[in-house]
Amino acid sequence: MTTPALLPLSGRRIPTLSPGASSFPHHRATLRLSEKFILLLILSAFITLCFGAFFFLPDNSKHKLSGTFFSTTLAEVPNEPYCYQNVTEEEESLRDKIRADHERALQEAKEKLRKSKEELKAEIQTEKTKVVEDLKKKDGPKPLPPVPMPKLVGVSDGDPGDSDTKEKRDKIREMMKHAWDSYRQYGWGHNELKPIAKKGHSTNIFGNSQMGATIVDALDTLYIMGLHDEFKDGQEWIEQNLDFSVNAEVSVFEVNIRFIGGLLAAYYLSGQEVFKVKAVQLAEKLLPAFNTPTGIPWAMVNLKSGVGRNWGWASAGSSILAEFGTLHMEFVHLTYLTGNPAYYQKVMHIRKLLAKMDRPNGLYPNYLNPRTGRWGQHHTSVGGLGDSFYEYLLKAWLMSDKTDTEARKTYDDAIEAIERHLIRKSNGGLTFIGEWKNGHLERKMGHLTCFAGGMFALGADGSPDDKAGHYLQLGAEIAHTCHESYDRTVLKLGPEAFKFDSGLEAVAVRQNEKYYILRPEVIETYWYMWRFTHDPKYRQWGWEAVQAIDKYCRVSGGFSGVKDVYSSNPTYDDVQQSFFLAETLKYLYLLFSSDELLPLENWVFNTEAHPLPVLHLGNITLPGSETQR
Repeated sequence: MTTPALLPLSGRRIPTLSPGASSFPHHRATLRLSEKFILLLILSAFITLCFGAFFFLPDNSKHKLSGTFFSTTLAEVPNEPYCYQNVTEEEESLRDKIRADHERALQEAKEKLRKSKEELKAEIQTEKTKVVEDLKKKDGPKPLPPVPMPKLVGVSDGDPGDSDTKEKRDKIREMMKHAWDSYRQYGWGHNELKPIAKKGHSTNIFGNSQMGATIVDALDTLYIMGLHDEFKDGQEWIEQNLDFSVNAEVSVFEVNIRFIGGLLAAYYLSGQEVFKVKAVQLAEKLLPAFNTPTGIPWAMVNLKSGVGRNWGWASAGSSILAEFGTLHMEFVHLTYLTGNPAYYQKVMHIRKLLAKMDRPNGLYPNYLNPRTGRWGQHHTSVGGLGDSFYEYLLKAWLMSDKTDTEARKTYDDAIEAIERHLIRKSNGGLTFIGEWKNGHLERKMGHLTCFAGGMFALGADGSPDDKAGHYLQLGAEIAHTCHESYDRTVLKLGPEAFKFDSGLEAVAVRQNEKYYILRPEVIETYWYMWRFTHDPKYRQWGWEAVQAIDKYCRVSGGFSGVKDVYSSNPTYDDVQQSFFLAETLKYLYLLFSSDELLPLENWVFNTEAHPLPVLHLGNITLPGSETQR
């Protein structure tokens, strides 16, 4: 017997059998039954229309049919259907309309019967698609209100001027193209790429769905670098495939900074409405995460059901400071673009709740229980679990055109406590930021903490008590320490964490801290320090990182992290992180560009390096924002 070939049709597969197959008679019988069914439908429709003409005529004495209707026989009026005798002029008109409808229905039925089975199926599919589209339009989101585009300055070019710097910038652009092209070829539509296995990759922060995280995360970098064909490819994928109506449990924090931040930045840079629409659609899916007794959001939310929960490892069901504290920038822009106060209110509620709480030694612990509103384990870090909370306090002030003074005051108080309790100098003279755990300082600093050098420099202007020079110097000292963590490895790439005790300084001790996963934080600080000082050493250090990444992390299928930066023969982790394209390569490109590209007076970068424009809130009404202006 011939094996049936499976052909796709409307999401289903049907067997196509050869004429000699034994089941062919059954197949034909199925066709005859379908034809009979269609004829029965047509006949029933005809009878219904005919009798409907009688039953639905206007019910008043003037329009009632005369009694002779029932006594007249068909033989007396051979050319008319029996149900149309002894009628008035108005009834005659109604009869003509019904007859025309009958004739049209019969003609359509005849035309249908002449069509092949394939044509009929195609028509049915077209009608189904039309119904679905009509329902989407009916139930779809309301059009977004028109709002003025903030002042956009320096969205492209940034030619550094001298040929040597330009050559280095072109090299970084080529690395971006290699990373993107590899993803385009081997992982398109997947969240990330396995560059050695040359296939798609994903982690639990994105749930179980293919949401194209690398595409969304990389868009603004492509645009800034002038890779417009690649940008267009990403835009087309987003228009056609990016769907948030999926049964996927995602990280609220990661989806906010990568997806919403990436889409908003792409919208502001390019002006393409699709990015704004998609950002708002996704934001609506995140709002159920805030349905907790305190209003502190869950770490995870199911995009389809709206059910939220926290990470199982996070201090007795707590939410994490860096996660619920890193929403402000994106959510304020969402309220600005939509006119919906909910986004702004959610983040302001979090700020107000934190302001009322006691803080041990003025420090913010990394864990807060969303049910009880109490702190979890007393662990404070400017690295993982805490980092971007402090960053967003400062950036809320900057993004508001320096009118959100409450955010600035909260930032200044937090940094004062951090400097008092967490910042120390090693025996070798290296300034580092430790972690406060259970009442004592752990003399360890993470790669993630290295972003703080740039944060101190960014916040220097506007700091209290004329301490701008102090904080710029502190940023330089952190940048130096983090460069040392790179320079003291074999590969000249920094480890995940490094210690300052037992005679070891800026060196990783544990094997599980010796890896480098293409992280951007050290380079981020180099870029900020370059912008504020123009000290050439920051470009020199950045170029060292470019050469090391290109030499040790580049493979034929993209770029991979390495498992041991102290080994001359490193093994790969086989992951090209989406943040490598969003952050690491962007900050490197900006480091070798002129200051006219994305000037810091007009743009504020979210924690995933997505630039969002400053909002001049003095001229914009945000619900409940009057006290902040």
